Formats: sequence, structure tokens, C-alpha cells
Amino acid sequence: MAMNIDEELLSRSEEETENFAAKLAARLAPGQAVLLRGDLGAGKTVFSRGFARGLGCEDTLSSPTYTIVQEYLLPGGARLYHMDLYRIADAGSALGFGVDEFLDDPRAYKLIEWPERIESLLPEGCVTVEIAHLGDEERRLRVKG
Repeated sequence: MAMNIDEELLSRSEEETENFAAKLAARLAPGQAVLLRGDLGAGKTVFSRGFARGLGCEDTLSSPTYTIVQEYLLPGGARLYHMDLYRIADAGSALGFGVDEFLDDPRAYKLIEWPERIESLLPEGCVTVEIAHLGDEERRLRVKG
């Protein structure tokens, strides 16, 4: 599932970030994992909202910080798994939550916040999105995959 993506955006609003994420999502296929890297407050949830919209998700996306994984049904029967691993200590803890079952689902898109917590479990061919908080509304998004 290797992609050939190398893009950067200087976003000046949540709307720009969401639109960029929606366009990226529309280019990906089910089974793809997207790793969201960035500090607390960088805009990972904003990016996730746009990504879900780009897949046709009409549900309101909320951060899964306390539930670890939020699951959304998409048009056509695919799924989106939005994982927030901030509260996970390591790969062993993630396996206790069954994260591997979500990662292995070939019909689902996976958005993974704090992927460094489970580096050893990540599938090959992931798309990485780095979000840097530059100012009040300004973010730099770098996408590689």
C-alpha cells in the first residue's frame, strides 16, 4: 500500500486544515493507516474531522482520548478507526485493548494519534502527517507516505 506522497501546507485556519485533510482522505484506499504526529494542541483532532468528512463520514468526530478508539461507519460499508494512544504506555498495553484487530482490518481507514506509543505494531506503508503549531491559528502540515 505504498503511496508516493510528499506534501506540505501552511494552514492559517481550522477550515484550511480540514479541507487539506479531506482531500488527502479522498485519495487513500481502505486499509490505509495515517499516523498523526504533533504536540498536544497541534490540531490532530481538527485534521481528523476533515479526514473523516473526506471519507463521507457524517458523524461528529470527537477525540477518543478516553476511549482509545472511536469507530465510524462510512458510506459503502468501510469503517474509520480513530485511535488516540496518548494514554497507552506501550505496544503491550495497546495489545491489551485489542488495537491489533483495528490495525489489521483491511476494509478500514485508520487515523492514529500518538503512533510512537505502538511503533512496533504499525503496519508498513503508513502515511505520516506531522502537524507543527506555529501560532494561534497557523499550522504547518507535512505529509509523507
